[in-house]
Amino acid sequence: MTTTRGDNPPEERITEPDAGTGPLDKGPDTWPVGGATPGPVEPYDNPASRRPRHGKKVSLMMVSGVASLGLGLAVGTLPVPYVVEKPGPTFNTLGEARGEPVIGVTGRETYPAAGNLDLTTVYVEGGPNGPVSILGAFAAWLDPSKSVYPEELIYPKGTTREQADEQSSVAMATSQENAVASALKELEIPFGQELQAAGLSNGSPSEGKIAPGDVFRSINGKAVTALSVIQDELAAGKGAPATVVLDREGEQVTETITPMDNGEGRYILGVMLKFKFTFPFDVKISLDTVGGPSAGMMFSLGIIDKLTPGDLTGGRHVAGTGEITPDGKVGPIGGVAQKMQGARAAGATLFLAPAANCDEVVGHIPDGLQVVKVANLAEARDAVELAASGQDTSGLAACTSN
Repeated sequence: MTTTRGDNPPEERITEPDAGTGPLDKGPDTWPVGGATPGPVEPYDNPASRRPRHGKKVSLMMVSGVASLGLGLAVGTLPVPYVVEKPGPTFNTLGEARGEPVIGVTGRETYPAAGNLDLTTVYVEGGPNGPVSILGAFAAWLDPSKSVYPEELIYPKGTTREQADEQSSVAMATSQENAVASALKELEIPFGQELQAAGLSNGSPSEGKIAPGDVFRSINGKAVTALSVIQDELAAGKGAPATVVLDREGEQVTETITPMDNGEGRYILGVMLKFKFTFPFDVKISLDTVGGPSAGMMFSLGIIDKLTPGDLTGGRHVAGTGEITPDGKVGPIGGVAQKMQGARAAGATLFLAPAANCDEVVGHIPDGLQVVKVANLAEARDAVELAASGQDTSGLAACTSN
Protein backbone atom coordinates (compact mmCIF):
# COMPACT_ATOMS: atom_id res chain seq x y z
CA MET A 1 0.00 0.00 0.00
CA THR A 2 1.04 3.62 -0.49
CA THR A 3 1.29 5.44 2.82
CA THR A 4 1.90 9.07 3.66
CA ARG A 5 4.68 10.04 6.03
CA GLY A 6 4.49 12.99 8.37
CA ASP A 7 1.90 14.18 10.85
CA ASN A 8 -1.59 12.78 10.55
CA PRO A 9 -4.61 15.03 11.02
CA PRO A 10 -5.10 15.56 14.77
CA GLU A 11 -7.39 13.05 16.43
CA GLU A 12 -10.29 14.20 18.60
CA ARG A 13 -9.26 14.18 22.21
CA ILE A 14 -11.65 13.40 25.07
CA THR A 15 -10.94 15.72 27.96
CA GLU A 16 -12.15 15.27 31.51
CA PRO A 17 -14.55 18.06 32.57
CA ASP A 18 -13.48 20.45 35.29
CA ALA A 19 -14.22 18.93 38.70
CA GLY A 20 -15.28 22.17 40.41
CA THR A 21 -17.33 22.08 43.63
CA GLY A 22 -21.08 22.36 43.29
CA PRO A 23 -23.35 24.54 45.47
CA LEU A 24 -23.93 21.72 47.97
CA ASP A 25 -20.27 20.89 48.40
CA LYS A 26 -19.50 23.40 51.20
CA GLY A 27 -17.28 21.41 53.49
CA PRO A 28 -18.02 20.02 57.03
CA ASP A 29 -20.88 21.09 59.26
CA THR A 30 -19.97 23.97 61.64
CA TRP A 31 -21.24 24.93 65.05
CA PRO A 32 -21.60 28.47 66.49
CA VAL A 33 -18.60 29.67 68.47
CA GLY A 34 -19.17 29.92 72.27
CA GLY A 35 -22.00 28.57 74.43
CA ALA A 36 -22.80 25.02 75.30
CA THR A 37 -22.62 22.27 72.82
CA PRO A 38 -26.12 21.99 71.41
CA GLY A 39 -28.14 18.86 71.65
CA PRO A 40 -29.66 16.91 68.84
CA VAL A 41 -31.57 18.98 66.33
CA GLU A 42 -34.52 17.59 64.45
CA PRO A 43 -34.21 18.00 60.71
CA TYR A 44 -37.41 20.04 60.43
CA ASP A 45 -36.24 22.41 63.21
CA ASN A 46 -33.07 23.47 61.32
CA PRO A 47 -33.28 23.14 57.53
CA ALA A 48 -29.82 24.67 57.13
CA SER A 49 -28.31 21.74 58.98
CA ARG A 50 -29.81 19.37 56.44
CA ARG A 51 -27.95 20.87 53.45
CA PRO A 52 -24.45 19.92 54.63
CA ARG A 53 -25.50 16.33 55.27
CA HIS A 54 -27.11 16.13 51.82
CA GLY A 55 -24.02 17.83 50.40
CA LYS A 56 -21.81 15.03 51.74
CA LYS A 57 -23.84 12.45 49.85
CA VAL A 58 -23.78 14.47 46.64
CA SER A 59 -20.07 15.11 47.06
CA LEU A 60 -19.39 11.42 47.48
CA MET A 61 -21.49 10.70 44.40
CA MET A 62 -19.58 13.30 42.41
CA VAL A 63 -16.22 11.95 43.54
CA SER A 64 -17.35 8.44 42.67
CA GLY A 65 -18.62 9.58 39.27
CA VAL A 66 -15.42 11.44 38.47
CA ALA A 67 -13.36 8.46 39.57
CA SER A 68 -15.45 6.15 37.36
CA LEU A 69 -15.07 8.55 34.45
CA GLY A 70 -11.34 8.71 35.02
CA LEU A 71 -11.10 4.94 35.17
CA GLY A 72 -13.14 4.64 31.98
CA LEU A 73 -10.93 7.13 30.21
CA ALA A 74 -7.81 5.36 31.44
CA VAL A 75 -9.10 2.04 30.13
CA GLY A 76 -10.10 3.69 26.86
CA THR A 77 -6.55 4.90 26.27
CA LEU A 78 -4.99 1.46 26.69
CA PRO A 79 -3.26 0.32 23.47
CA VAL A 80 -4.69 -2.55 21.44
CA PRO A 81 -2.98 -4.65 18.74
CA TYR A 82 -4.89 -3.16 15.81
CA VAL A 83 -4.09 -0.97 12.84
CA VAL A 84 -6.37 1.79 11.56
CA GLU A 85 -6.34 2.91 7.92
CA LYS A 86 -7.92 6.20 6.88
CA PRO A 87 -7.90 8.30 3.70
CA GLY A 88 -4.67 10.18 3.04
CA PRO A 89 -3.86 12.99 0.61
CA THR A 90 -3.62 12.63 -3.15
CA PHE A 91 -0.76 13.81 -5.37
CA ASN A 92 -1.09 14.76 -9.02
CA THR A 93 1.68 12.99 -10.91
CA LEU A 94 1.39 15.69 -13.59
CA GLY A 95 1.87 18.46 -11.05
CA GLU A 96 4.36 19.56 -8.43
CA ALA A 97 5.21 18.65 -4.85
CA ARG A 98 7.17 21.05 -2.67
CA GLY A 99 7.97 23.22 -5.66
CA GLU A 100 9.36 20.43 -7.84
CA PRO A 101 7.70 18.43 -10.62
CA VAL A 102 6.52 15.08 -9.29
CA ILE A 103 7.85 13.57 -12.54
CA GLY A 104 10.87 15.18 -14.17
CA VAL A 105 12.42 13.97 -17.43
CA THR A 106 15.84 14.97 -18.79
CA GLY A 107 17.43 13.83 -22.03
CA ARG A 108 14.14 13.36 -23.86
CA GLU A 109 11.55 15.75 -25.31
CA THR A 110 8.51 16.18 -23.07
CA TYR A 111 5.12 17.80 -23.51
CA PRO A 112 3.01 19.87 -21.11
CA ALA A 113 0.14 17.94 -19.56
CA ALA A 114 -3.09 19.26 -18.09
CA GLY A 115 -5.64 17.51 -15.92
CA ASN A 116 -4.97 15.17 -13.02
CA LEU A 117 -3.53 11.69 -12.72
CA ASP A 118 -3.64 11.42 -8.94
CA LEU A 119 -1.91 8.77 -6.92
CA THR A 120 -3.75 8.05 -3.70
CA THR A 121 -2.49 7.29 -0.20
CA VAL A 122 -3.64 6.16 3.21
CA TYR A 123 -2.66 7.17 6.71
CA VAL A 124 -1.83 4.16 8.88
CA GLU A 125 -2.07 4.27 12.67
CA GLY A 126 -0.93 1.48 14.91
CA GLY A 127 1.90 -1.03 14.79
CA PRO A 128 5.31 0.66 14.51
CA ASN A 129 3.58 4.01 13.82
CA GLY A 130 2.39 4.24 17.43
CA PRO A 131 -0.31 2.46 19.43
CA VAL A 132 -4.03 2.61 18.75
CA SER A 133 -6.23 2.96 21.86
CA ILE A 134 -9.39 1.01 22.58
CA LEU A 135 -11.44 4.17 22.04
CA GLY A 136 -9.55 4.96 18.83
CA ALA A 137 -10.10 1.48 17.42
CA PHE A 138 -13.79 1.51 18.38
CA ALA A 139 -14.34 4.96 16.87
CA ALA A 140 -12.60 3.86 13.66
CA TRP A 141 -14.73 0.72 13.52
CA LEU A 142 -17.85 2.94 13.56
CA ASP A 143 -16.45 5.27 10.87
CA PRO A 144 -17.22 3.98 7.34
CA SER A 145 -14.24 5.88 5.92
CA LYS A 146 -11.79 3.89 8.07
CA SER A 147 -10.79 0.24 8.32
CA VAL A 148 -9.50 -1.68 11.33
CA TYR A 149 -7.25 -4.73 10.98
CA PRO A 150 -5.33 -6.94 13.41
CA GLU A 151 -1.78 -5.62 13.56
CA GLU A 152 -0.18 -8.88 12.42
CA LEU A 153 -2.06 -8.71 9.10
CA ILE A 154 -0.23 -5.48 8.21
CA TYR A 155 3.12 -5.72 10.00
CA PRO A 156 5.17 -8.79 10.98
CA LYS A 157 5.52 -9.13 14.73
CA GLY A 158 8.37 -7.05 16.12
CA THR A 159 8.60 -4.64 13.17
CA THR A 160 10.14 -1.34 14.28
CA ARG A 161 9.33 2.11 12.93
CA GLU A 162 12.76 2.26 11.30
CA GLN A 163 12.27 -1.11 9.60
CA ALA A 164 8.80 -0.15 8.38
CA ASP A 165 10.09 3.13 6.95
CA GLU A 166 13.01 1.40 5.24
CA GLN A 167 10.78 -1.26 3.69
CA SER A 168 8.36 1.41 2.53
CA SER A 169 11.16 3.48 0.98
CA VAL A 170 12.61 0.45 -0.83
CA ALA A 171 9.17 -0.47 -2.14
CA MET A 172 8.65 3.08 -3.41
CA ALA A 173 12.05 3.14 -5.15
CA THR A 174 11.30 -0.21 -6.81
CA SER A 175 7.86 0.96 -7.92
CA GLN A 176 9.40 4.04 -9.54
CA GLU A 177 11.87 1.98 -11.56
CA ASN A 178 9.12 -0.45 -12.56
CA ALA A 179 6.93 2.49 -13.55
CA VAL A 180 9.58 3.86 -15.89
CA ALA A 181 10.17 0.42 -17.41
CA SER A 182 6.45 -0.29 -17.94
CA ALA A 183 5.84 3.17 -19.44
CA LEU A 184 8.72 2.80 -21.90
CA LYS A 185 7.55 -0.67 -22.85
CA GLU A 186 4.02 0.66 -23.44
CA LEU A 187 5.49 3.39 -25.66
CA GLU A 188 7.80 0.86 -27.38
CA ILE A 189 10.95 2.76 -26.34
CA PRO A 190 13.88 0.30 -26.02
CA PHE A 191 15.78 0.00 -22.73
CA GLY A 192 18.10 -2.45 -21.03
CA GLN A 193 16.78 -4.92 -18.46
CA GLU A 194 18.67 -7.53 -16.44
CA LEU A 195 17.77 -9.84 -13.57
CA GLN A 196 20.06 -9.60 -10.57
CA ALA A 197 20.24 -11.75 -7.43
CA ALA A 198 19.29 -9.74 -4.36
CA GLY A 199 19.63 -12.56 -1.81
CA LEU A 200 18.81 -16.19 -1.03
CA SER A 201 15.89 -17.73 0.80
CA ASN A 202 16.37 -20.06 3.76
CA GLY A 203 17.47 -23.53 2.65
CA SER A 204 18.04 -22.31 -0.89
CA PRO A 205 19.46 -24.88 -3.34
CA SER A 206 21.54 -22.00 -4.76
CA GLU A 207 23.50 -21.62 -1.52
CA GLY A 208 27.22 -21.32 -2.36
CA LYS A 209 26.47 -21.09 -6.08
CA ILE A 210 24.67 -17.78 -6.55
CA ALA A 211 25.72 -14.64 -4.70
CA PRO A 212 23.93 -11.29 -4.25
CA GLY A 213 24.78 -9.05 -7.19
CA ASP A 214 25.07 -11.89 -9.73
CA VAL A 215 23.35 -11.08 -13.03
CA PHE A 216 21.53 -13.91 -14.86
CA ARG A 217 22.67 -14.33 -18.46
CA SER A 218 21.16 -17.67 -19.47
CA ILE A 219 19.47 -20.80 -18.17
CA ASN A 220 19.84 -24.09 -20.06
CA GLY A 221 21.23 -22.14 -22.99
CA LYS A 222 18.31 -19.68 -23.22
CA ALA A 223 19.03 -15.97 -22.77
CA VAL A 224 17.37 -14.55 -19.65
CA THR A 225 15.44 -11.58 -21.02
CA ALA A 226 12.65 -11.75 -18.43
CA LEU A 227 11.72 -13.54 -15.24
CA SER A 228 9.32 -15.71 -17.19
CA VAL A 229 12.27 -17.32 -19.03
CA ILE A 230 13.62 -18.72 -15.74
CA GLN A 231 10.17 -19.75 -14.53
CA ASP A 232 9.30 -21.52 -17.77
CA GLU A 233 12.59 -23.45 -17.88
CA LEU A 234 12.25 -24.64 -14.29
CA ALA A 235 8.64 -25.68 -14.87
CA ALA A 236 9.59 -27.61 -18.02
CA GLY A 237 12.45 -29.37 -16.19
CA LYS A 238 10.16 -30.60 -13.37
CA GLY A 239 12.98 -30.60 -10.85
CA ALA A 240 15.85 -31.57 -13.18
CA PRO A 241 19.19 -29.76 -12.64
CA ALA A 242 19.42 -26.44 -14.48
CA THR A 243 22.57 -24.89 -15.92
CA VAL A 244 22.78 -21.21 -15.12
CA VAL A 245 25.28 -18.71 -16.55
CA LEU A 246 25.91 -15.67 -14.36
CA ASP A 247 27.83 -12.41 -14.65
CA ARG A 248 29.73 -11.91 -11.42
CA GLU A 249 31.62 -8.62 -11.30
CA GLY A 250 32.41 -8.81 -15.00
CA GLU A 251 33.36 -12.50 -15.05
CA GLN A 252 31.22 -15.32 -16.45
CA VAL A 253 30.35 -18.06 -13.97
CA THR A 254 28.50 -21.29 -14.81
CA GLU A 255 26.65 -23.25 -12.12
CA THR A 256 24.45 -26.35 -12.16
CA ILE A 257 21.62 -26.10 -9.63
CA THR A 258 18.92 -28.60 -8.73
CA PRO A 259 15.73 -26.58 -8.06
CA MET A 260 13.43 -27.39 -5.17
CA ASP A 261 9.66 -27.71 -4.97
CA ASN A 262 8.21 -24.73 -3.10
CA GLY A 263 5.45 -26.91 -1.67
CA GLU A 264 2.91 -25.81 -4.24
CA GLY A 265 4.21 -27.82 -7.15
CA ARG A 266 6.39 -25.02 -8.49
CA TYR A 267 10.16 -25.40 -8.84
CA ILE A 268 12.39 -22.56 -7.72
CA LEU A 269 16.08 -21.69 -7.36
CA GLY A 270 15.50 -20.06 -3.97
CA VAL A 271 16.84 -16.72 -5.18
CA MET A 272 15.32 -13.30 -4.48
CA LEU A 273 15.60 -11.26 -7.65
CA LYS A 274 15.50 -7.61 -8.58
CA PHE A 275 15.53 -5.88 -11.93
CA LYS A 276 18.52 -3.87 -13.08
CA PHE A 277 17.52 -1.34 -15.74
CA THR A 278 19.44 0.81 -18.19
CA PHE A 279 17.19 3.60 -19.45
CA PRO A 280 17.98 5.83 -22.47
CA PHE A 281 17.17 9.00 -20.49
CA ASP A 282 16.64 10.06 -16.88
CA VAL A 283 13.29 10.07 -15.12
CA LYS A 284 13.24 11.55 -11.63
CA ILE A 285 10.27 11.16 -9.31
CA SER A 286 10.24 13.62 -6.41
CA LEU A 287 7.83 12.54 -3.69
CA ASP A 288 9.78 11.81 -0.51
CA THR A 289 6.77 11.96 1.84
CA VAL A 290 5.14 8.89 0.30
CA GLY A 291 6.21 5.27 0.61
CA GLY A 292 5.10 1.86 -0.60
CA PRO A 293 4.64 0.23 -4.01
CA SER A 294 1.04 1.09 -4.91
CA ALA A 295 1.69 4.37 -6.76
CA GLY A 296 3.40 2.50 -9.62
CA MET A 297 0.53 2.48 -12.12
CA MET A 298 -0.19 6.20 -11.70
CA PHE A 299 3.52 7.00 -12.10
CA SER A 300 3.49 4.99 -15.33
CA LEU A 301 0.51 6.92 -16.69
CA GLY A 302 2.12 10.21 -15.69
CA ILE A 303 5.34 9.30 -17.53
CA ILE A 304 3.36 8.31 -20.63
CA ASP A 305 1.51 11.64 -20.57
CA LYS A 306 4.78 13.58 -20.22
CA LEU A 307 6.40 11.76 -23.15
CA THR A 308 3.52 12.00 -25.62
CA PRO A 309 1.95 15.07 -27.28
CA GLY A 310 -1.43 16.27 -26.03
CA ASP A 311 -3.21 15.58 -22.78
CA LEU A 312 -3.81 11.96 -21.87
CA THR A 313 -6.62 12.99 -19.51
CA GLY A 314 -8.27 15.60 -21.74
CA GLY A 315 -8.34 17.79 -18.63
CA ARG A 316 -10.29 15.21 -16.61
CA HIS A 317 -9.61 14.50 -12.95
CA VAL A 318 -8.49 10.87 -12.79
CA ALA A 319 -7.13 9.01 -9.77
CA GLY A 320 -6.07 5.45 -9.11
CA THR A 321 -3.82 2.98 -7.41
CA GLY A 322 -2.00 -0.23 -8.19
CA GLU A 323 1.41 -1.84 -8.06
CA ILE A 324 3.11 -2.15 -11.45
CA THR A 325 5.55 -4.70 -12.86
CA PRO A 326 8.14 -3.89 -15.55
CA ASP A 327 5.99 -5.66 -18.13
CA GLY A 328 2.93 -3.57 -17.20
CA LYS A 329 0.86 -5.89 -15.03
CA VAL A 330 -1.19 -4.12 -12.35
CA GLY A 331 -1.10 -5.82 -8.94
CA PRO A 332 -3.35 -5.56 -5.87
CA ILE A 333 -2.75 -3.09 -3.07
CA GLY A 334 -4.07 -2.33 0.41
CA GLY A 335 -6.43 0.40 1.57
CA VAL A 336 -8.39 0.69 -1.68
CA ALA A 337 -11.58 1.77 0.12
CA GLN A 338 -9.78 4.64 1.83
CA LYS A 339 -8.04 5.60 -1.41
CA MET A 340 -11.36 5.88 -3.24
CA GLN A 341 -12.62 8.15 -0.46
CA GLY A 342 -9.52 10.32 -0.68
CA ALA A 343 -9.74 10.49 -4.47
CA ARG A 344 -13.36 11.62 -4.45
CA ALA A 345 -12.68 14.19 -1.74
CA ALA A 346 -9.94 15.64 -3.94
CA GLY A 347 -12.35 15.98 -6.88
CA ALA A 348 -11.69 12.84 -8.95
CA THR A 349 -14.59 11.46 -11.01
CA LEU A 350 -12.79 8.43 -12.49
CA PHE A 351 -10.81 5.92 -10.44
CA LEU A 352 -8.59 3.10 -11.73
CA ALA A 353 -8.49 0.08 -9.41
CA PRO A 354 -6.59 -3.21 -9.72
CA ALA A 355 -8.87 -6.03 -10.89
CA ALA A 356 -7.56 -8.17 -8.01
CA ASN A 357 -8.98 -5.64 -5.51
CA CYS A 358 -12.56 -5.81 -6.80
CA ASP A 359 -13.87 -7.57 -3.69
CA GLU A 360 -12.78 -4.55 -1.61
CA VAL A 361 -14.14 -2.06 -4.14
CA VAL A 362 -17.72 -3.34 -4.26
CA GLY A 363 -19.89 -1.63 -1.68
CA HIS A 364 -17.36 1.09 -0.88
CA ILE A 365 -17.53 3.37 -3.95
CA PRO A 366 -18.27 7.00 -3.01
CA ASP A 367 -21.06 8.83 -4.79
CA GLY A 368 -19.93 10.57 -7.96
CA LEU A 369 -16.95 8.29 -8.58
CA GLN A 370 -16.79 5.80 -11.46
CA VAL A 371 -14.40 2.94 -10.72
CA VAL A 372 -12.79 1.04 -13.60
CA LYS A 373 -11.04 -2.26 -12.97
CA VAL A 374 -7.74 -2.74 -14.79
CA ALA A 375 -5.35 -5.67 -14.99
CA ASN A 376 -2.53 -3.99 -16.90
CA LEU A 377 -1.17 -0.62 -17.96
CA ALA A 378 -2.65 -0.83 -21.46
CA GLU A 379 -6.16 -1.17 -20.02
CA ALA A 380 -5.56 1.77 -17.69
CA ARG A 381 -4.29 3.92 -20.55
CA ASP A 382 -7.26 2.99 -22.76
CA ALA A 383 -9.71 3.91 -19.99
CA VAL A 384 -8.15 7.34 -19.47
CA GLU A 385 -8.01 8.04 -23.21
CA LEU A 386 -11.68 7.09 -23.62
CA ALA A 387 -12.66 9.41 -20.79
CA ALA A 388 -10.51 12.17 -22.30
CA SER A 389 -12.29 11.84 -25.65
CA GLY A 390 -15.61 12.71 -24.06
CA GLN A 391 -17.17 9.42 -25.09
CA ASP A 392 -19.46 7.33 -22.91
CA THR A 393 -17.40 5.46 -20.32
CA SER A 394 -20.24 3.37 -18.90
CA GLY A 395 -19.07 0.37 -20.93
CA LEU A 396 -15.66 0.24 -19.22
CA ALA A 397 -14.98 -2.80 -17.03
CA ALA A 398 -16.35 -2.40 -13.52
CA CYS A 399 -16.05 -4.39 -10.32
CA THR A 400 -19.12 -6.50 -9.57
CA SER A 401 -20.06 -8.65 -6.59
CA ASN A 402 -19.79 -12.41 -6.95
